[in-house]
Amino acid sequence: MKISIIGCGNMGTAYARSFRKYGLVQAEDLCMVIRNPERRSQLERFGQVLTSIGPEVQASDLVIIGVKPQDFASIAPALATRLSPDQVVLSIMAGITLAHLKEALGHANVVRAMPNAPAQIGMGITAYATGAELNMRQTLMVEQLLNCTGRAIHLGDEALLDPVTALSGSGPAYFFEIVRTMIEKGIELGLPAHVSSALVKQTMLGSFHLMEHADRSPEELIKAVMSKGGTTEAAFRVMQEEDLAGTLGRAIGAASVRAGELGR
Repeated sequence: MKISIIGCGNMGTAYARSFRKYGLVQAEDLCMVIRNPERRSQLERFGQVLTSIGPEVQASDLVIIGVKPQDFASIAPALATRLSPDQVVLSIMAGITLAHLKEALGHANVVRAMPNAPAQIGMGITAYATGAELNMRQTLMVEQLLNCTGRAIHLGDEALLDPVTALSGSGPAYFFEIVRTMIEKGIELGLPAHVSSALVKQTMLGSFHLMEHADRSPEELIKAVMSKGGTTEAAFRVMQEEDLAGTLGRAIGAASVRAGELGR
């Protein structure tokens, strides 16, 4: 298999690293197109590095577009001239629809996917939707490649990718903000910074595994921690007064709307 990656930011680099780590592509069959030549030395250990979309891209079975959505219009004309009908184009750009991809590239075999940051360490989750033109072999190839960065979920309705972008694509940042706030509050309450950080991070990790393995809903797990008149109840009283759930819900909604706007 031959793969080209157009745009090697965090996610493009994560794919290159995972494809090579799991032996899904050989170094000579992996081509990465970058804008900043200063990154060449960081990427050459994975495969061939180019600073423009050359004929090497035309030889690939799969072409991944990992540029920012705002930059797609500037690279689409050059990429369109390098595509052959049997290639699969996989976009990880937020908001850019399958119809937009097909029109801009003059190409039918397109896939739209939304990974998230933990894919950089093989712990990500990626939802994807395919154009009707893709056959089963091509779809399975895409899923196998996406699974190497964590877990992949196929969506029958492309419209669901905007809420996916808001929920899991942006989701890691929501968790990081909660962790940051908790650590800073621990320090404010008198804990040494390293102690507060260790307590919060291990609490997050342990809570995830408890939720993953316990046969109980999040609501049930909250009730198991919260005793009548106790500290957790006091904390949740403030959260309810400040409408934390509503604020988070509105934030996710705003992210979903923005994902749709990026494609227009």
